[in-house]
Amino acid sequence: MELAFIPSPSRGVLYLGPIPLRGYAFCIIIGVFVAVWLGNKRWIARGGRAGTVADIAVWAVPFGLVGGRLYHVITDYELYFSEGRDWVDAFKIWEGGLGIWGAIALGALGAWIGCRRRGIPLPAYADAVAPGIAFAQAIGRWGNWFNQELYGKPTDLPWALEITSSSDGRVPGTYHPTFLYESLWCIGVAFLVIWADRRFRLGHGRAFALYVAAYCTGRAWIEYMRVDDAHHILGVRLNVWTAILVFLLAVTYLVLSAKKRPGREDVVEPGAAPSGDETGSGEKSDDAGKDDEAVGETDAEADAARNEAGSGKKT
Repeated sequence: MELAFIPSPSRGVLYLGPIPLRGYAFCIIIGVFVAVWLGNKRWIARGGRAGTVADIAVWAVPFGLVGGRLYHVITDYELYFSEGRDWVDAFKIWEGGLGIWGAIALGALGAWIGCRRRGIPLPAYADAVAPGIAFAQAIGRWGNWFNQELYGKPTDLPWALEITSSSDGRVPGTYHPTFLYESLWCIGVAFLVIWADRRFRLGHGRAFALYVAAYCTGRAWIEYMRVDDAHHILGVRLNVWTAILVFLLAVTYLVLSAKKRPGREDVVEPGAAPSGDETGSGEKSDDAGKDDEAVGETDAEADAARNEAGSGKKT
């Protein structure tokens, strides 16, 4: 009896004439566009200007790609610098290998530079783009499907992932599709942050901290299922320890920030267009000025009448 399974693509690259279209890179690019689009909508809703998210992303995205690649190469250095390996492959980012921890760390640095140039608080920007980043991760994980990588333990479940490649130590068979598990988890995280942000009006970086904490919760158990080579500490994969540590830091920030700076920022971008309430206030001020003029005219007429009455009494 043939089992149901998720088939892997026969190849991870298509050619448009001489131009290679790599599935992994394509997923990353789509994810970035989704993150910027959603972040822009949320930023405008918070009182910011249209286009600001994209302007800052020009800094954040390249830094994030470099950081993600650096984390991967450092933690899996034997893939590039051991005997029989070519160190030049460390620069072939299109072949896969991005560590989310490094991407977020250096991406945050790039975002900080962009925010500083615009006079914008980084926590407010991070809150706006947090759900979009989660959606971007959900889309980007499908790049691992194109590369037939980062799968889990063998399984015969109907949604098992079929691996057909035998290169780089792969063994053809059916495995847990951990890329799919993480993609679905990230979608859930994005909706969780959107809901919590609306319900509790999260501000000062707390929406971003919630995204980080929720993602780490899922990453820990998904990482535990994977069978690809990884460094271990006390018998546990390095990325599991990283997820636990980052989760604790995010939760600590959530608690302390809520006590120290409750509520949400009143202004997220200096010089942004005034809201409807502010415009209404301006109209009221104009009307109030007209009323003052009318009152002044009435007072002047009353004074004139009194002067005339006084003159009549004297004569």
